[in-house]
Amino acid sequence: MIRATGAAILISIIAVGMPFFAALYVVTTRPDWVLEWVGQPASARAAQVTGVFLLLVLVGALVSVWTGRRTTGRVLAAMRALTERAERFGAGEAQLSPLDTGIEEMDRISQVLSRSALQSSRALATERGFAADASHQLRTPLTSLVMRIEEIAATDDLEVAHEEAAVALAQVERLSRVVEELLQRTRSRGGGGAVPDVSLDSIIATLQREWQPAFETARRSVRVHGERGLVVRATPVALSQVLSTLLENSLVHGRGTVQVSARRSGPSVVVEVCDEGDGVSTTLAPHIFERSVTSGQTGTGLGLALARDLAESCGGRLELVARQPATFGLFLSEADTTARRADEQVR
Repeated sequence: MIRATGAAILISIIAVGMPFFAALYVVTTRPDWVLEWVGQPASARAAQVTGVFLLLVLVGALVSVWTGRRTTGRVLAAMRALTERAERFGAGEAQLSPLDTGIEEMDRISQVLSRSALQSSRALATERGFAADASHQLRTPLTSLVMRIEEIAATDDLEVAHEEAAVALAQVERLSRVVEELLQRTRSRGGGGAVPDVSLDSIIATLQREWQPAFETARRSVRVHGERGLVVRATPVALSQVLSTLLENSLVHGRGTVQVSARRSGPSVVVEVCDEGDGVSTTLAPHIFERSVTSGQTGTGLGLALARDLAESCGGRLELVARQPATFGLFLSEADTTARRADEQVR
């Protein structure tokens, strides 16, 4: 509106100034015309001056109306476009292109709306991903806990019931740790923090006990071998979830005995999980760690993708080492146990 007012004033000045400078030019260059005009009757001169004045008023009014309508039309069009984008933003649309109307205030509001829509979309996608990850992380320990409770309900041996109850309590504690880790992820998403040291033997032994009933029901077994006493840098919950996903994957999609082996490989520790099944097809292998990719059986398609993310959160990586038989390798950093032992000896 300021620009429109300025334009109208400028045009008015031009409309008034042009006749003035034209008259000044005639006075200075053609004095005979001035004398001739002065020699006319007073009524004729008055009529001429009145006509010129009315013409200037008419031209100024027409220019002002044209300028006002043009500017008002631009503002109204920008407001309609901005209102339409606000309605789309309220309906949940994420991709809103910013306006380029030439009106600074409108364009700034449009840019704020576009940024807000993009941020809301990212936040919603993050929360949906978190919900999917949380459901998958909780499903495995809950399934294992149900199996233990069923074992307790089916046995009459008090000693077996006590043993199964002890394992079930351990699984409940693990489930509590999973929930706590999920809550920490929501409180400090993207935050760093030191990765603790964890005994690989204890994690594998716990998982072997938890998955034993499921494999026995399927008339299969899990065999653990390799180096002992390895300590790696990883959070116990994340490491347990990664290995649980690999065991579940072998149980559902594989056959025969599942081999779990651990060994050193330079500065890293490699945990390999393989079975005697048909392996992974050539078409599925390049996409096996992508979300929503399954082998065609029932599932969320989150397992291996989530396991890979959890491995990376610990500074490691998860890879498909071989297609046939399907062999997954979990690469983790070995803890600096030498320095810790020396420190303990000094103490």
